[in-house]
Amino acid sequence: MKRSSFVIIFFFLSLFGFSQTAKYSNEFLSIGVGARGLALSNSLTAITNDVTSGYWNPAGLSRMEQKYQLSLMHAAYFANIANYDYAALAYKIDTSSAIALSFIRLGIDNIMNTLFLVDNQGNFDYSRISTFSTADMAFLLSYSYNFPQVKGLSVGGSAKIIKRNLGSFADAWGFGIDAGIQYHRSGWHAGALLRDASSTFNAWNYHLNDEIIAVFEQTENEIPTNSLEITLPKLIIGGGKQVDFGKGFNATFVLDCDFAFDKQRHTLISGKVISLDPHFGMEFGYKNIVALRTGIGNFQQEKDFNDKTKTSLQINLGLGICIKNIVTIDYALTDIGNLSIAPYSHVFSLKLALNHFSKKPKKTDN
Repeated sequence: MKRSSFVIIFFFLSLFGFSQTAKYSNEFLSIGVGARGLALSNSLTAITNDVTSGYWNPAGLSRMEQKYQLSLMHAAYFANIANYDYAALAYKIDTSSAIALSFIRLGIDNIMNTLFLVDNQGNFDYSRISTFSTADMAFLLSYSYNFPQVKGLSVGGSAKIIKRNLGSFADAWGFGIDAGIQYHRSGWHAGALLRDASSTFNAWNYHLNDEIIAVFEQTENEIPTNSLEITLPKLIIGGGKQVDFGKGFNATFVLDCDFAFDKQRHTLISGKVISLDPHFGMEFGYKNIVALRTGIGNFQQEKDFNDKTKTSLQINLGLGICIKNIVTIDYALTDIGNLSIAPYSHVFSLKLALNHFSKKPKKTDN
């Protein structure tokens, strides 16, 4: 067996093994969307109120100020190896309800497949090299309702369809539901999101030809078989406070805490059954024109070479500019780590907001 075949097969084996681990299933849906949310370290459960609410907390959709909102984002990770894309469109049905459609994709494209680089005679044939892509995608359909009888209370839900593929070697289809609630009163905000409330099920199908199966057998590796991957529910609870300083200046302070129920994780508080992951955010704004943001999150307990445990964290920064309440450009500087200058990522997102203008009636002669 040639070395190139071993490298490719072991690469896929690691991905196959990862795909069966329920604890970190569908983790691409935990990255976040929109540069505002990333700058605030994903602490938007209680305060989200625009098109991105379809992801952060669908209960916030009904608090949109415009009739239509469109959001777009592109980010590159791992030295531009992975591309992360997001697009969403929201429509406010009336004063009490709204819907949104969101799309998320995390993918690595143009991966070289050198499994068949060497033929049976041991000759290198570069024309036998092909490329493939691995991608995780999700489609979210969200709905929100604002109770007129209880001022400040809104609920919402998202149905999501998940499509994951590993070139022509494997693919999966999944389905799940998120449910959220928000309450706002006198500048105080509270919210909760039960992500994967129904548990999300991914059905994996593997498409391995005889040559690849032979490699698995010769290397004494287990041959992947069709299976069902389950993502357990996660509860996210958030709270925040908005403070007005006068003359158009304001500030918002938010705190979210993720509760995972799949035993121990690398989080700030890790228990045998429940793990807690807190994250904070602050936003300082002026007349809905400009906003400065920062967030702290991704707390982890790490051991150094001396076997001593230390706590690491991630700091994010951001800037938002809104033009005439129509165009909003957000920027986030993420992955700063422990106050180091690298690695980091620049993320930009765009939001368009349009009111619905009814046609004026034509004038008639008297």
